[in-house]
Amino acid sequence: MDFSLNDDQRAIEEAIGTICDAYDDNYWLRAENEKRFPQEFVDDLVKAGWMGVTMPQEYGGAGLGITEAAIIIKRISRLGANASSAVHINMFGPHPVVVFGTPEQKARFLPPLIAGKDRTCFGVTEPNVGLDTTHIKTFAERKGDRYVVHGSKVWISTAQIANKILLVTRTTKFEDAKRPTDGLTLFYTDLDRSKVTVREIPKMGRNAVDSNELFIDGLEIPVEDRIGEEGKGFEYLLHGLNPERVLIAGTNIGAGQAVIDKAAQYAKD
Repeated sequence: MDFSLNDDQRAIEEAIGTICDAYDDNYWLRAENEKRFPQEFVDDLVKAGWMGVTMPQEYGGAGLGITEAAIIIKRISRLGANASSAVHINMFGPHPVVVFGTPEQKARFLPPLIAGKDRTCFGVTEPNVGLDTTHIKTFAERKGDRYVVHGSKVWISTAQIANKILLVTRTTKFEDAKRPTDGLTLFYTDLDRSKVTVREIPKMGRNAVDSNELFIDGLEIPVEDRIGEEGKGFEYLLHGLNPERVLIAGTNIGAGQAVIDKAAQYAKD
């Protein structure tokens, strides 16, 4: 099996490298110390068309695959955890919208996200549950043409700057579902801060990209912001999480390469 990059993939790697080379260690150190989101770096990626790398071309994306996304995130990760964390959600999070969203939803949601006008966060993990998604407690109750949501989320990245959220809730309680994976529903909707309290979690590192607790009290979500069918959110969610695993592998390889490069340079000096 040949794992070498083809000409197009090498061109992508070089193009991303050109953007990354403009942001040196001093830039990332300032962003870390000032707890400042690296907006200039993200803006350059948006201008070059890389933030929607796996999203369809008709909505402004590049229409490429997960291999190309992994190449991009691996190169970005050589800049450090703040760089990769700033762009992860755009590369894997919206994939359930691409696959299961209606044409109207895709036309409404994807172009502003790809263009950098919208910023999103990914609301899955919860206190005392972690990644055991079937046991989440956040609940969305259907009331007419909307859902009303109560619950909490934790370790939600970029919620300080996001205006959108890809949110997973229960619409059937765990004990009432036929299977543990049934009764979960996926939404892509406005992050209404009058109904969602966002509380930043202090960290020892990666401070340029915020991590947060979310407390949801009566968030109203229109039915038209539900992705796919009610109760099938776990199935849809996997279409975001499975690509994420590949991108996380690329992230770790890129970060590991950066550590080796710095250690080698230190030894030479």
